[in-house]
Amino acid sequence: MLEIDTKPLINPKEPSVLGELQIITVNSTVYKNIRNLRVWLPANYFAPVNRAKHYPVLYMQDGQNLFDAATAELVEWKFDETVQFLTGSMRIGPMIVVGIDSTPRRANEYLPYPDANNKELGKFETQDVQGKKYGDFVINEVMPLIEKKYRVLTGAHNRGIGGAMYGADAALYTVLSHPAVFGKLLLESPALQIGNEQLLRDAEKATRFPERIYIGVGTAEEDDEKASAENVKQVQNLEKILRAKGLGPSILKVVIEEGAKHNEVAWSKRLQNALLFLYGNDIHLIPSK
Repeated sequence: MLEIDTKPLINPKEPSVLGELQIITVNSTVYKNIRNLRVWLPANYFAPVNRAKHYPVLYMQDGQNLFDAATAELVEWKFDETVQFLTGSMRIGPMIVVGIDSTPRRANEYLPYPDANNKELGKFETQDVQGKKYGDFVINEVMPLIEKKYRVLTGAHNRGIGGAMYGADAALYTVLSHPAVFGKLLLESPALQIGNEQLLRDAEKATRFPERIYIGVGTAEEDDEKASAENVKQVQNLEKILRAKGLGPSILKVVIEEGAKHNEVAWSKRLQNALLFLYGNDIHLIPSK
């Protein structure tokens, strides 16, 4: 008798969430779709002693990749482990992290300007872009839902936003087009070539910025060495613009990591220092291992 192998062709990834992660949905009228919000809560959030306590909140893009290996497209950022370690060692205060899931139309929703250099994505995704509406989606649809359901502190000082690659573009455009809403900005591997470097020109025109900005990029993000060098140069150009606006080392931290690639492994490795800079009272950084 023929034996049938019932094992899956690909072994499913085991859930890896540390702490309390709640998943709720938001029905967006801006983008006319529904998506998950992954809300990671600090330890003892539900303890009676903390029932009146409110927390700062960080809104991150590509929420499915932040906390759980089972939902990540490749690997997770390990946001849960990192924040819990830093809060447990009293290096930052407890906080809420909201991961906003991306959709199959990720590039279309995140990009405020077309990315003519990306040959892997279709014209609809990279040219017919809707990213200028992303800030309205976060501020008018996501934030009210979170602030109603969870005990979050309000005001720019207590709100952060961030993301990687196109998610970083969405976050950067949001803070430039909606000043005074977010006090913290976390950018990893931003794609600053979009729209013929229009985000750089937007930064030059801006007059108000978050109180803390962290930008990370690797020197080996692209397979092509020249393309990687160009990515670094664009980040350096953004840094020059922001420095000229008066953003000193206590406000702006730029990390260019030698040999680092364009992936969650690199972003996760830099996450401790990013959160320490953005949220720590002591901004001295952890030595690289």
